[in-house]
Amino acid sequence: MEATAAVLAPGIGNKNKKAPKQVDANAELRENLEALNKRRFLYTPSYEIYGGVKGLYDYGPVGSAITSNTLEFWREWFILEEDMLQISTSALGPECVFKASGHVDKFEDMMVKDLKSGDAYRADHLLEEHIEELLKNPKLTAEEKNKLQTDVARADDYSCEELGAKLKEYGVKSPEGNDISDPYPFNLMFSSQIGATGKSKGYFRPETAQGMFVNFGRLYAANGSKLPFAAAQIGPAYRNEIAPRSGLLRVREFTLAEIEHFVDPNNKTHERFDNIKDVVLPLYGQESQLGDQQLLFISAGEAVEKGIINNQTLAYFMARTYLFLVRLGAKPDRIRFRQHLANEMAHYAQGCWDAEIKNSYGWIECVGHADRSAYDLSVHAKASNKTSQLTAFVNFPDGPREVDLIIPQADRGLIGKTFKTEAKPFLAWLESIKENQEELAKLKATFDAAAEGDEVEVSGLKLTKKMITFKVQKKKITGQNIVPGVIEPSFGIGRIIYSVLEHAFWVREGAEKDGDDDKLERAVLSLKPIIAPYKCIVLPLISSDEQFLAKTREIESLLKRNHVTAKVDKSSLKIGKRYARADEIGIPFGITIDDITMKDGTVTFRERDSTHQVRLAVADIPALVNKLVDELTTWEEVVAQYGLVSTN
Repeated sequence: MEATAAVLAPGIGNKNKKAPKQVDANAELRENLEALNKRRFLYTPSYEIYGGVKGLYDYGPVGSAITSNTLEFWREWFILEEDMLQISTSALGPECVFKASGHVDKFEDMMVKDLKSGDAYRADHLLEEHIEELLKNPKLTAEEKNKLQTDVARADDYSCEELGAKLKEYGVKSPEGNDISDPYPFNLMFSSQIGATGKSKGYFRPETAQGMFVNFGRLYAANGSKLPFAAAQIGPAYRNEIAPRSGLLRVREFTLAEIEHFVDPNNKTHERFDNIKDVVLPLYGQESQLGDQQLLFISAGEAVEKGIINNQTLAYFMARTYLFLVRLGAKPDRIRFRQHLANEMAHYAQGCWDAEIKNSYGWIECVGHADRSAYDLSVHAKASNKTSQLTAFVNFPDGPREVDLIIPQADRGLIGKTFKTEAKPFLAWLESIKENQEELAKLKATFDAAAEGDEVEVSGLKLTKKMITFKVQKKKITGQNIVPGVIEPSFGIGRIIYSVLEHAFWVREGAEKDGDDDKLERAVLSLKPIIAPYKCIVLPLISSDEQFLAKTREIESLLKRNHVTAKVDKSSLKIGKRYARADEIGIPFGITIDDITMKDGTVTFRERDSTHQVRLAVADIPALVNKLVDELTTWEEVVAQYGLVSTN
């Protein structure tokens, strides 16, 4: 049973009484999950005893365990399975890095202020919320409804001017009902000073990607100087959100798991594409968003063949992401891939699809997939003058070629005498482009076009034709240096976990009875075993009996030796209530030590969702649990092997 099934159940009342207020299923679900969260400390606002800070959260023991298990599974699914190179880079970086990447100038959201209170809000969110309310009007014509749906779909990709016009068109007010300012850009990065002098400005990274881009040369060497390859990083990122909201969905500090897959821009095939070509993906393309708003269910292979997804590598990661999310516990019918609209994509992007998961807040972007072309390495090569460290050598597909090789020859003495301290960085730049024939060809053409005695401006210096000459020689070469393209999947771990928690939550109504026939009604988190905080709960039937406790310690030790995480509940609560405590934090399996255990060494082994139990030898437990966690067997197969036991 899912949560919505429980909260939508009709109430029973007197017909003469007023009809009860209609229950908002999403609000009810959030309320129930929040009650569980507070009761069991999955996560909580940071510094809560001081009033908390919006957008900052602390994870408790259960939440931390779920997060750790999610990240470990992500690492196994992607890094280990795909032979990726995992690195860990600094979360604080100098301004020059983020200036080159474009974050200093363009990493912005549009903000408005309440003209009365001064409170700040994200402009596109106010527009979305206003339109969502308008869409609830049952008297809307099809044309009016279509216009509203189109505007809400485009809310977060309007320009500042377009967004301002829409806010005025709809008469949008602040949540308090006050007039708002025109929208204006607000940079989302947290700035800082590096060092004691205050002269070196820095930023906390808004993503982990830049650390991988600037280390490309070392990663390339670590991969044997061959393309393609992927780097991956798990770590914190920081964004100074204008108005954090929706719990873990929009926060100021969060964990990202990101992949940068480096490829030859002219060859974006993937050697493992055949493994996933038949995976059916739910695509929400540009035409659908602006038209009938229907999903297209199509295999990854067919989507590439028809040009819907523009290359194999992008489609490969989309399919792998879909399978990962399902394996993690996201409901397949609540996953879709939304294509970025044309005016939503960066000018350099060649394909962008967001894996969105539907929860009580709507469709939430959880994983971004972008073909970023060669933009990232290109801008860092230009800004750092380290082109040779940010390129890769690829063989010509048609074999060796004879080419005219341009070789620059600098009069270092004349340049040094003329430009003094400016000469060294210029000569370093010239050295860095010696393998870049395209750049050298442009430079040679500029010098060739200049008249004798004219000055040519290069990198801020005015050079004469005597300072640099060019030699051209024929040479047979097998390939060339290129700036690699990048396919980037980026996973927002907090958003994924929250969505999975909602999908896993439901309420068990009288499904089990305690020893005194008391009906139990309780919350359940049907987490997949792979991410459950503990795999087993170990319960001695008689918690005060030393013989039972000794057996409990023995089983606990056995599980730990076999890397099976377990929690022991030796409380004096009735066994049904102890099961309930385990169910509500998602522990999938229960081991109960009873009188029969003392006689023959067997225990009951309970499955959380069905509450069914089998009896098996203690020695069988570790291997069985690991097979269930890895989905190498099913509970139905376990029941077939051991047979159900009565719980009376």
